[in-house]
Amino acid sequence: MFKKILIANRGEIACRVIKTARRMGIQTVAVYSDADARAPFVQMADEAVHIGPAPAAQSYLIADKIIAACKQTGAEAVHPGYGFLSERTSFAEALAAENIAFIGPPVGAIAAMGDKIESKKLAKEAGVNVVPGFVGEIEDTEHAVRISDEIGYPVMMKASAGGGGKGMRLAYSEKDVREGFEAVKREGLNSFGDDRVFIEKFILNPRHIEIQILGDKHGNILYLNERECSIQRRHQKVVEEAPSPFVTPKMRKAMGEQCVALARAVGYYSAGTVELIVSGADPSGESFYFLEMNTRLQVEHPVTEAITGVDLVEQMIRVAYGEKLAMTQDDVKIDGWAIENRVYAEDPYRGFLPSTGRLIRYNPPLAGWTDDGQANGRRGVDGVRVDDGVYEGGEVSMFYDPMIAKLITWGKTRDEAADKQIQALDAFEIEGLGHNIDFVNAIMQHPRFRSGELTTGFIAEEYPEGFHGAATSDELKQTLAALAAFLATARSDRARQVDNQLGHDLDPPSEWAVKIGGSTYAVELTEDEISVDGKAIDIALEYTPGDRMVHCEVDDKPLSVKVETTRAGFKLTTRGAIHDVQVLPAHIAHLTRHMIEKIPPDLSKFLICPMPGLLVSLNVGEGDTVEAGQPLAVVEAMKMENILRAEKAGKVKSVNAKAGDSLAVDAIILEME
Repeated sequence: MFKKILIANRGEIACRVIKTARRMGIQTVAVYSDADARAPFVQMADEAVHIGPAPAAQSYLIADKIIAACKQTGAEAVHPGYGFLSERTSFAEALAAENIAFIGPPVGAIAAMGDKIESKKLAKEAGVNVVPGFVGEIEDTEHAVRISDEIGYPVMMKASAGGGGKGMRLAYSEKDVREGFEAVKREGLNSFGDDRVFIEKFILNPRHIEIQILGDKHGNILYLNERECSIQRRHQKVVEEAPSPFVTPKMRKAMGEQCVALARAVGYYSAGTVELIVSGADPSGESFYFLEMNTRLQVEHPVTEAITGVDLVEQMIRVAYGEKLAMTQDDVKIDGWAIENRVYAEDPYRGFLPSTGRLIRYNPPLAGWTDDGQANGRRGVDGVRVDDGVYEGGEVSMFYDPMIAKLITWGKTRDEAADKQIQALDAFEIEGLGHNIDFVNAIMQHPRFRSGELTTGFIAEEYPEGFHGAATSDELKQTLAALAAFLATARSDRARQVDNQLGHDLDPPSEWAVKIGGSTYAVELTEDEISVDGKAIDIALEYTPGDRMVHCEVDDKPLSVKVETTRAGFKLTTRGAIHDVQVLPAHIAHLTRHMIEKIPPDLSKFLICPMPGLLVSLNVGEGDTVEAGQPLAVVEAMKMENILRAEKAGKVKSVNAKAGDSLAVDAIILEME
């Protein structure tokens, strides 16, 4: 077995590989940029080599620096993780030339599957179903329009070398093609160095289902069941689960065998994933089509590990060393259900805009996953696993992917796995930047998610007006009212014990008026119980003023609530929603009707930058007349281009920024008259 391997990646996947390598008795080498000098993966590795400045193009994407680090440390092999150089044939070839093993598939397979145009041709030849579309070179926008008209709308425009949701646009009309084609080319060029684009038919009611492939160098290839990855936003996966609630044993066998045939056609070995688009409108499951093959480890691999007990990273290392797979297709089982939520640095309350900055507080529901070598251990602790690579006080940088952590839960049933997600997400503390914990928590509770009726349009269809918090039941509001009154009582009791704050003989109020949203609850505390509107609430908790998290038992069921003190009460966050709670002693609550309401300023005449980013282009100038919906500017953040449009017709009064400027969140780009 290898004695030392280098991980050519960063963040949580670098930590993930290091943990398994350590269990296997293999020493590890980390490479890091300026931005990652204090990152956990650097501390975990046996050795670490600095490879350059923060931008990936000057560090993690330079193969020569990776190879130099291998030579410097004596690393015999390289695990590329995912992203960066993981699917670059030139990198695998350069390693081979230096007699350094690549922990991944053969160069020929990477080349064949990395080009989405050529891979579709190969898939068709191997007998795999493919989506109707145009797989040749597209000359320009006019050519793209003609092709789209012939295929029939809607169509999907994709960068040939794309991945991770970048370089993709859905077009419902000729106007969409004209607006989006050049943007897809630019994103492909900027992110992957390749501006070729292909166009294919968009499948209605599509489900995104993928098959995990594992092969060795001796011709053995298996499929490790499927993953359902239909819940996506901007083509970026948000929730993944295994198995799929849609796939039957017959479908699983048909999909798996086609995907194995494709892998065999390109001489594949190591771990890989064949992504399929499946028509949810066809309950037979026969309408599934090849989308692409990712010749690397997937972000969502832990859900497969949880239901099969197979350590995919370990298998990749063993295959790269030349070992045969120790299992057959008959050995691959499905045990229980696993769900993964990606915790992203993005603000769902502001249109999911990227959020960068320092993690002032980072406290996951349990410590990062530890590889104990046991199959059940891949499910974490009591069915909860956190894969992360960040730390409290660290920074989520604008230079890399916005993923903070992955939360994986396992249960005997799908509902049990989802319930564990809700409880773990409630207990997940992140402060300092926007994050999507409330959003994924809301998804876990959503009736449509629970029913398994998923498509890639789930988020757009269920949250057409954006996300404003999960729906909250009356029962939960009553519980929060009781909790808020208890917290307020505890604070008042603390205050009366502090000299010069209150007289020491003054007891804290026992009756409170608690306002949550548009409802006001009368809460009374006695030595024996807490009642809301005369109804006793069965709640048990401990709280010391200053606690940021309260863990309760409500009707013998656990409930975790994040607590933030405000001027008039508390901000309570739980079950996917933030509640601004006003708490006043009952005898003075009626006076609030005399308070003057503060009216927020009118910002409708300003074009405000919604996120930190680079102003790629400004399409108007001072004095220009604009129409509602007209593109005014393009801001790039996290390698994604965002078009800012006029909310209403008007005339540009002044311009405060120019193309090439780095803008802070809420920076004013221009003002309308």
